[in-house]
Amino acid sequence: MTTPRSTPLRARHENLGASFTDFGGWMMPVRYTSDLAEHRAVREAAGLFDISHMAQFSVTGADREAFLAAALVLDPAKLALSKAKYSMILAPTGGIIDDLIVTRNAEDEFLVVANAGNREPVREAFAERAEGFDVSVTELDAALIAVQGPSAQEILENTPGLDHDDALAMGHTLDSLRYYTAMGMRFGDGAVLISRTGYTGEDGFELSVDTADAEALWDALLAAGQSFGLVPAGLAARDTLRLEAGMPLYGHELSLDIVPAQAGLGRVVPLATKDTDFVGRAALESGVATDAPVLVGLVSDGRRAGRAGYGVFDGDEKVGEVTSGALSPTLGHPIAMAFVSPRVSEPGTELSLDVRGTRIPATVTTLPFYKRTAK
Repeated sequence: MTTPRSTPLRARHENLGASFTDFGGWMMPVRYTSDLAEHRAVREAAGLFDISHMAQFSVTGADREAFLAAALVLDPAKLALSKAKYSMILAPTGGIIDDLIVTRNAEDEFLVVANAGNREPVREAFAERAEGFDVSVTELDAALIAVQGPSAQEILENTPGLDHDDALAMGHTLDSLRYYTAMGMRFGDGAVLISRTGYTGEDGFELSVDTADAEALWDALLAAGQSFGLVPAGLAARDTLRLEAGMPLYGHELSLDIVPAQAGLGRVVPLATKDTDFVGRAALESGVATDAPVLVGLVSDGRRAGRAGYGVFDGDEKVGEVTSGALSPTLGHPIAMAFVSPRVSEPGTELSLDVRGTRIPATVTTLPFYKRTAK
């Protein structure tokens, strides 16, 4: 049995009293105090997350754009300097190996961030697909820290040692930085790549920093956030936050058995506008079976929530299965995502969930369940 790996911030989590769990082969903090308190802090103020279990790949070389165009569903030629894009790497069958974020972080470089549990499959797919291209794919020795919540920008602006540097900023400031855009800043003697991205449905940033500087940056962010209500937050809060925001989790809503269109992510694949071939394109162009299950949101009354694996029923007929579910801390009622037969996928359709032998009424709804109010 493989021993779970630890992030560079493991000692910091232990000092903060975190409880740990094995997630994607990494020993990660699941909570520090209370799942609910950490969730609410992100919605109302800010949460500090260690997401260093994510894999970060640097893509360079003369053929970097051609390689990414063939390897991913992305059209990298349309990605301007400092811009980021949600993308996917597919199997030849059209199934999803992983969902990714790709950033053009320099004129001659792309950064690809992959999920922890798919580090090996993504690395192997990149190595295989790099054949014949003048390209270098390097896994970075870097940590990744997220600050999420309405106070995130103020916290970064007040973080000691995190300073603006015109040579790194790519024309941005924290105030001008838009969603899915990145900039560099100086931290101590090193640089930090800051992306206005996140996995919570709130405003926020993800900071890529050299492993050697990770603890110092974590401490500085935590100190700056004290007056803004920042709390360290674990995987449990991250999961309920992303569920409320209708964001898929690999191994639940996404897998090798699911093609993007089934998960409502057909828009991510530019079949109509991308001329070049990519792995999985032929399978996607052949279409999806008309009865293939599709992802929907489900809402219920009461306090009993459907969980992953629970059956979804139309009368006595099983028509699907829950992939993620929880009692929503923000909304106060149960929510779930599920794959169901397309014939029962219209919003407003009345179904039921089998919650430990009891049928709980549930209504199909559009995703996301929660959307933050724009400033």
